[in-house]
Amino acid sequence: MQNQMGAETPKEMKREQFKFRDFISLINRTKPRYWQLYLGLALGMVSTGAQLVVPKFTKDLINGFAHHFNVQLMIMVIVLFIVSAVISAISGSVLGIFGEHVVAGLRRSLWDKLVRLPVSYFDEVKTGEITSRLVNDSSQIKDLLAVSFPRMVTSILQLVGALVIMLFMDWHMTIVMFVAVPLVMVVMLPIMRATGKIGRQRQDKLAKFNGTTESTLSEIRLVKSSNGEKYETKTGFGEIQDLYKIGLKEAIYDSISGPVMTMVMMAMFVGILSYGALRVINGEITMGTLLSLLMYLFQITGPVVSLGQFFSDLSKTNGSTMRVRELLSQPEEALDLGHDIDTEGKDLAMNDVSFAYSDDAQVLHHVNFEAKPNTVTAFAGPSGGGKSTIFSLIERYYTPAKGQVTIGGQDISGVNLTDWRSQIGLVSQDSAIMSGTVRHNLTYGLEGEYSDEELWNVLQMAYAEDFVREMPQQLDTEVGERGVKVSGGQRQRIAIARAFLRDPKILMLDEATASLDSESEAMIQKALTKLMKDRTTLIIAHRLSTIVDANQIYFIENGTVTGHGNHQELLDSHPVYKEYVENQFKL
Repeated sequence: MQNQMGAETPKEMKREQFKFRDFISLINRTKPRYWQLYLGLALGMVSTGAQLVVPKFTKDLINGFAHHFNVQLMIMVIVLFIVSAVISAISGSVLGIFGEHVVAGLRRSLWDKLVRLPVSYFDEVKTGEITSRLVNDSSQIKDLLAVSFPRMVTSILQLVGALVIMLFMDWHMTIVMFVAVPLVMVVMLPIMRATGKIGRQRQDKLAKFNGTTESTLSEIRLVKSSNGEKYETKTGFGEIQDLYKIGLKEAIYDSISGPVMTMVMMAMFVGILSYGALRVINGEITMGTLLSLLMYLFQITGPVVSLGQFFSDLSKTNGSTMRVRELLSQPEEALDLGHDIDTEGKDLAMNDVSFAYSDDAQVLHHVNFEAKPNTVTAFAGPSGGGKSTIFSLIERYYTPAKGQVTIGGQDISGVNLTDWRSQIGLVSQDSAIMSGTVRHNLTYGLEGEYSDEELWNVLQMAYAEDFVREMPQQLDTEVGERGVKVSGGQRQRIAIARAFLRDPKILMLDEATASLDSESEAMIQKALTKLMKDRTTLIIAHRLSTIVDANQIYFIENGTVTGHGNHQELLDSHPVYKEYVENQFKL
């Protein structure tokens, strides 16, 4: 069972073991600078080596107190402390740089993937969940690689090194210590496992919460106009409560692990110290040896905790790795595959096309139509009939389940997608406006530089020049998030100006004048008449004035073409079209 992301649930991830090969494969996509990792690890090992030598020198220093104070040895110990700290800081910096390079590369791979995924993917997945993959999961992967893994390596070195040195100093005390330390792990392991499980649950809940807040806040005007505050408050509070419950568990486990660790460590330390003191009294070891062994004990407890934390991080990163790999494995649009084609002078057609957004919701049924070059083809019919879906299939947002969309008799699925879309101009009812300036929105997606004169010219053709000139910075005025600083009619005219600038060979108008008042609509109709000249034009409209002069009108009902012809032919031959005209256009 998979969630919307296609990612495994926390229960499934618990059963899934960490796959080192998958993790390394994912990291290799970022072209990491492994020399930085190796250098950081090497410096960390040098620092660890210096730390291991300090207790040995300390033993000699303390044992020499009975005879004289060894100043040189004291200075050497201090120097080793300082050198170890400096090298450790340099190691941490190098590893930090390595980690940031990896996470930047991983986010570039994710972003590159996201902008190339088909529209169908975004129909199923919330934007907030996707950004969680981009931000939270990539950070978790970076932390394992640049922090937890190097710490684990140096911890193993410190454990092994301390064990060897301690065995040479006194094997009795060493055995006691290395029996006591695993006992600490036995106590802490269940808590660490529970913490790892809660961490995975928290990540999933955060991703869901991000998705909810993203979708709600992006449509805040709909929330306000629909009096949806209470509903959204209840929904948000529910998810916050879920996060709160997980946070409580996490806080409880964190609060338990600290005191339990302290208690067990103190018990272990008191027991070992008592045993060591007894051996000193019996003359079996010196006081310097005992203190040196205790210093090694302190050195190995940190690595033991780090190793436990590493396995907890490994568990969390396993979930992040699977989710990121799942996203990266999604099939993307092949933007640059296929052959180029010049659509000018070629028939655009659908041949027996059927399509469904999901298995249980067929939208189009055996649709056939033909749009001749330099003509206007209109689609009319009740809302929800599938007219906009036809446009989506022409844009290749989706692939027909059956049948073909052709240009000049060739299936458009074999045409280079970038080249295909560059020859299409789409103006929809809810024309999208990007955050940025008017200039940015006019030239969005186009290559090359455009002079102010060219931009003013297309704005004039779209009857948008006057209101843009009245803006504070004119072409460089910010339109706000999703164009909130301009009216719906102004957004439409900017979109139409953008279509003029693209100079498309196939023009698709989906309720292009729906947001305009009657005066603006009259002006835009004149502009669109110019724009439609010598182009293959497809129109979706409810207004009779928009489609009455079309060369061909296809009437769509419940995803099926039930009739076609010009306006008069349909009035004479299609009773439902006639009724539709009378009802919708008040004739």
